[in-house]
Amino acid sequence: MTGQDSWQVYILECADGSLYTGIARNLQRRLSQHNGELAGGPRYTRGRRPVRLRWNESAADRSLALRREAAIKRLSRPLKLALISGSEPDSG
Repeated sequence: MTGQDSWQVYILECADGSLYTGIARNLQRRLSQHNGELAGGPRYTRGRRPVRLRWNESAADRSLALRREAAIKRLSRPLKLALISGSEPDSG
């Protein structure tokens, strides 16, 4: 399962150093929206451009992607950075 067949959960790093977590079906299109190249980006990243992709993971369906996104959003910044670096502790 790749590309358009799956949902992507992702973490962006904004120009101000903050982290943004979201989900998308088409990650490249969503990144273009976040960076203002296409309409439809969220308000949060509008004033924090450019953003860059730091991490992403495939999810089989939207429900699983939303659950993973919610779990990541509950993590502290140090745990999100650990996830990005590939040393994610077991968060259940």
